[in-house]
Amino acid sequence: MTVTTDLLSYDEALEQYDPVMGLEVHVELNTATKMFCGCATEFGAPPNTQVCPVCLGLPGALPALNAKAVESAIRIGLALGCDIAGWCRFARKNYFYPDMPKDFQTSQYDEPIATNGALEIEVEGQRFRVEIERAHMEEDTGKSTHVGVTGRIQGADYSLVDYNRAGIPLIEIVTKPIEGAGRLAPQVARAYVSELRDLIRALGVSDVRMEQGSLRCDANVSLRPRGETAYGLRTETKNVNSLRSIERALTYEICRQAAILSGGGRVIQETRHWHEDTGITTSGRSKEQAEDYRYFPEPDLVPVAPAPEWVEELRGSLPEPPHQHRRRLFEAWGFTEMEFRDVLGAGALHLVEATVTAGAAPAAARKWWLGELARRAKDTEVELEALPITPVQVAQVQALVDAGTVNDKLAREVIDGVLAGEGTPEEVVAKRGLEVVSDDSALGAAVDRAIEANPDVAEKIRGGKVAAAGALIGAVMKEMRGQADAGRVRQLILDRLGGQ
Repeated sequence: MTVTTDLLSYDEALEQYDPVMGLEVHVELNTATKMFCGCATEFGAPPNTQVCPVCLGLPGALPALNAKAVESAIRIGLALGCDIAGWCRFARKNYFYPDMPKDFQTSQYDEPIATNGALEIEVEGQRFRVEIERAHMEEDTGKSTHVGVTGRIQGADYSLVDYNRAGIPLIEIVTKPIEGAGRLAPQVARAYVSELRDLIRALGVSDVRMEQGSLRCDANVSLRPRGETAYGLRTETKNVNSLRSIERALTYEICRQAAILSGGGRVIQETRHWHEDTGITTSGRSKEQAEDYRYFPEPDLVPVAPAPEWVEELRGSLPEPPHQHRRRLFEAWGFTEMEFRDVLGAGALHLVEATVTAGAAPAAARKWWLGELARRAKDTEVELEALPITPVQVAQVQALVDAGTVNDKLAREVIDGVLAGEGTPEEVVAKRGLEVVSDDSALGAAVDRAIEANPDVAEKIRGGKVAAAGALIGAVMKEMRGQADAGRVRQLILDRLGGQ
């Protein structure tokens, strides 16, 4: 894959142009059944095992609206400060694509359930208010898998379609144009999606696992010459599925569009695909012509008219807003402002919180997620929460350290085993034989060998230089393959050499 357009540097692009963004975030709800039928919504089930005549679009099958999905949509709208419609209805959005079995998507068009909200975020000490145009209900599509070298439809040997996801309840949250962010535009987009994810997670209406597709972002961006007010032609990068990728994709698009415009060219209005491996976007489908989805009211579903009393009841059940939640945790955990900011910047707040809830001390939870596990995530180029280890398991690792079963070095090996799928932390310790050796006879013998091999160091300790014990401790730990209790080893050395 090659890039056909030279890029301007980001600084050069921002000297000439102002970016204008629009973000469309799709949230899969965690209802037990699909939007319009009783099929299960379990992630990872064998292909095409969670389907029925309704979600397969078979003739004569009639939909029935999922009341829990409506409740979740209202809760999301209220949390975003939206106006909740007293009356709205579904529409058919007609288009053909293999993963849409009905050849239309049941969505909402001109009568969404929630409108005119906002979400405030902070980036580098600046506050930004992102205006929400609408949040509407719809159903998800199926999933196509293109089998071949590229993994994309172009050049594929053949394609497979799994309709398990078809019909899962979706809420699409659409922003108004985001202007005035300047060079912070990609970071503002990332911060907005992160804040939105935290809010929806707090509501309990979705697991918002971006790596599993339960939260996806379509990122629109256009450029206009500095000082002008008219919007430029935009591109839409589809289905970006990580916070890091949102920032990178928008940065790339800004540089690419700036190069085209500064060279006298014209940006093509189109959808584009983000490639995480190469860090570029490529052309998808042209949107130069007005798309005619031939929307019309869904004839098989009655309008939705939530009672005002019900809406107010749901409003009263909303959890504390994310910014209040963060403040409470900051005060409870005793972190410095820099330490807490690092947790937020790593997107690890909910992971640290869940680890603390599972029994670990806040400092220990922070240490593991921002240290060892952050390094693993960076090495494998995934988000922290995509690592195959849970907060409960991290708390269990720390519990083993607290109990003296393993030390920090061995705990890293335990984490290796958990990430490799070898079982729980306790099972990894047993399988790999990682338990700390605390038997005085075994430790004493190793200490004696270390003293005999390092007589000069031993003499220094006898002379009162207790700090020299570190060399002997290191020798014992090496012989014991890191499985000795360092504190006990130190005491045995001092007992033998007369140290205090």
